[in-house]
Amino acid sequence: MKNLITLQPHKIIVLGSLLFLSLALTSCKDDFLNEKPMSSLSADNTLVSQAGFEQYLNGLYWASRQEYGRSDNLFFITNFPGTDVGEDAGAEYYTYRNWTSYLTPINPEVNDNWNWAYSTMLPQANTIIVYANKAPGTTTFETEEQKNAVVAQARFFRGYTYNLLANLYGGVPLVDTIIAAPKFDYVRSTRQEVYEFAKRDLEFAAKWLPNVDKVKLDGKLSRGVANHLLTEVYISLGEYDKAIASASQVIDSGFYKLMTTRFGKHTAEPGDVYSDLFKVGNQNRSSGNLESLFVWQFEGFTAGGGAGDNSNNGNSSIRNLGPFLTKISSPDGFRNIPTRELGRGVGRARGTNYALYDIWKDSSDMRNSSYNFRREFFYNNPSSQYYGQHVLPVTNAEDSLRNLYPYPRKIEGEPWDNNPGSGGITNDRYVYRLAETYLLRAEAYFRKGDLTNAAADINKVRSRAGAAPVAAGNVNLDYILDERTRELLFEEPRRKTLIRMNKLVERVRQFALLETSRTTIQDFHGLWPIPQKAIDVNTGAKLEQNPGY
Repeated sequence: MKNLITLQPHKIIVLGSLLFLSLALTSCKDDFLNEKPMSSLSADNTLVSQAGFEQYLNGLYWASRQEYGRSDNLFFITNFPGTDVGEDAGAEYYTYRNWTSYLTPINPEVNDNWNWAYSTMLPQANTIIVYANKAPGTTTFETEEQKNAVVAQARFFRGYTYNLLANLYGGVPLVDTIIAAPKFDYVRSTRQEVYEFAKRDLEFAAKWLPNVDKVKLDGKLSRGVANHLLTEVYISLGEYDKAIASASQVIDSGFYKLMTTRFGKHTAEPGDVYSDLFKVGNQNRSSGNLESLFVWQFEGFTAGGGAGDNSNNGNSSIRNLGPFLTKISSPDGFRNIPTRELGRGVGRARGTNYALYDIWKDSSDMRNSSYNFRREFFYNNPSSQYYGQHVLPVTNAEDSLRNLYPYPRKIEGEPWDNNPGSGGITNDRYVYRLAETYLLRAEAYFRKGDLTNAAADINKVRSRAGAAPVAAGNVNLDYILDERTRELLFEEPRRKTLIRMNKLVERVRQFALLETSRTTIQDFHGLWPIPQKAIDVNTGAKLEQNPGY
């Protein structure tokens, strides 16, 4: 299942710890660090051969996966609570309970995502791009095409990072090279300029990345991945014809298809084709999954194979999104126990009523079948006389908000390191799959005014799910968001989607689970603030804050 090396061969070394913008944007040149290289993997020693560039690229893939794994719950807090699909509802949690007091320029998630982008992703990508473009072609790369294939991977990740920054923060500083000395005069480019920069990177990547049939390792980039993300960026720029064309490059390439019949290692088990997409071992193309575009790789019992810096966990979806079932006790006092099937959730973020109930009106939609949504729970402690019986209706708020609620079974999987109590699973995690490409193209068609083709693309996804088709006249942005929820719940980074579509504030006011979240959100919360630390350290120029903060 896993072939991509996940060890991190090199980290950019940065002095100054908390100077997020000035020092985090610098590289590890000797004259800046005033010390000898700590490793033979320094850029000057390593980026002199194809093998050296491959080592650095492996480090960049590892860094990109740290968007998910650099802490236990950062990815989940960033993307789900405080949206229309999720909420931090447990008693001790506080994210987005009061938007004004929570979402500030000193917020941890605001700082951590900025720091990941500017201290990890962009320096590493820029190092590869700069060294590759200055390398003598005959001594480092055999051909110009070989060099461009290396640069294309780094430029994809740079474009990916700037797209993420533009989606969350709006306009941000653009850095496209290695910076050899501290710099204190950054200014923000406009959001349009950031999207344009990402577009140029992704267009280069789409030209020079190989087609997926030439990609031998699970988790590596292909042309289809670049065109998928390019579709989103084109939509953000209002270039709808280009968005339709780039999505069509993926959909019509012949390399991908929506999976409509059962596949993979678990076809002898009860299930359906949608549940097969999320079974362990089925996320990658090597399993026969032709819907898969880009997948983060996890490997238990392997150094560097886990999600966090210490590789002590894998895919932590069940921990963060699953209910805290071990807090549920039978009437005779025995608590439920972690199992291989249920894992150990802690209810860090749960679905809203909108996501768990309201959008599931079509009884024929397989995405709401018992194979794909867990809505029944049982006492599972063998010491209890109630063992195997349905859990009785809960009677207190904490149980209903955190300890017992329905959830999509795509977050389940085989336990990490064979430990059901770990809170982790071994399943690799989709970043992109073809169903989303169809929904992006549908959005581009809708924004262009072509409702017929928008409905046709949505109905491709709905048809696979066995759901009734939508009529063209019923397609709008809210319907597209509803369909994205049905198909991509807890897969897509929902906050970034809503901000990109300028729908976050409206949808939170309508669908947030908690009244305080619905009533405290303000119009200016449609973008995150710029981190205060970045503003404070940027003494040579004014780094503008977003309005309202």
